[in-house]
Amino acid sequence: MSVLDARSLNRAALARQLLLDRADRPVLDAVAHLGGMQAQEPQEPFVGLWSRLRDFAPRALDDLLTGRRVVRTHLMRRTVHLVTADDALAWRSRHEAMLRGRVLGTYRRELEGVDLDELAAAGRAVLADGEPRSMGELARAVAGQWPDVGPRPLGEMLVAALIPTVQLPPRGTWRTRAGVRNAPVAHWLGRAVDPPAPPGTDPVGAALVRRYLAAFGPAASADLRAWCGLAGLPAAVAAVRGELVAFRDERGRELLDLPDAPRPDPDTPAPVRFLPAFDNAVLGYQDRGRVIDDAHRGLSVTGARFVLVDGRVSATWTVEDGTVTVTPLRRLDPSERAEVAEEGSALASFLSEGGSDRVVVGAAPP
Repeated sequence: MSVLDARSLNRAALARQLLLDRADRPVLDAVAHLGGMQAQEPQEPFVGLWSRLRDFAPRALDDLLTGRRVVRTHLMRRTVHLVTADDALAWRSRHEAMLRGRVLGTYRRELEGVDLDELAAAGRAVLADGEPRSMGELARAVAGQWPDVGPRPLGEMLVAALIPTVQLPPRGTWRTRAGVRNAPVAHWLGRAVDPPAPPGTDPVGAALVRRYLAAFGPAASADLRAWCGLAGLPAAVAAVRGELVAFRDERGRELLDLPDAPRPDPDTPAPVRFLPAFDNAVLGYQDRGRVIDDAHRGLSVTGARFVLVDGRVSATWTVEDGTVTVTPLRRLDPSERAEVAEEGSALASFLSEGGSDRVVVGAAPP
């Protein structure tokens, strides 16, 4: 079995994530290819798409949101993801047990004694009038039946787990600040989520394996689970194993992949790329070492925005008053600093719609 070294895995990940070359593809196709984009911070997907697509126009994503072709919903790992409407409908039932389990993992004591089927029915009755609601509004509307339970546990269980919901625009549209208003998926898209598969079958699990490998492979089963948060995927992996090729990494882990997916030469140049907070290019693996050093791994869950230099996390960035400020995590040589400054200037112009191209690249850490 061939061994793929760290640099080979890095270049493969960048290619799958559309970070080696900006892609000429429609926004909807990019969101589908990526298996969705983490989106609990509403503006972050715009940066993620700008770094991946040539001539990305933010209004194109707005049109998809308002046109109900992409949605913001709780899905992988119980985080808010921007996914295509088709994927939301196809995948939601497969994620339900995980979503319930993760909410209970946080609020088990508070929700002790609450019949979740009764809670779901109460929430659906409130939302049946078609009016979107915030999580707090929905929780307060049902709180009379569970007076000893706080609104937060009730609201999170309803919105993130029991009732398939979407966050409606203008939340998540370009340069817009808007609160969260939730509506049932069936109301917003005009179609209920696909029902669970018959016992003993897992077509969605098999589809997720293929989709994950297309966007993240080669990867181990542990990486797949880290991305989606689902248990019970070994059977799905086994069902499609005959379609896949296998490698090993330098630690001896088995890595699976689609046979015709890109695995670039490890010496392929990797341009500077700016990633948004919580980008799945970093978070979508159990072994994040292919893109970020262990010393900086903790930053990946704090909301830090990263700069990739030679394909690896080498700096963080922020933006304020039209100025992109880059803070290196290692020494950057003169050519790297120049490339970071050039890409940062382009990002500042994008974020300000041409109002500023200011970038500041800080000193290397001592």
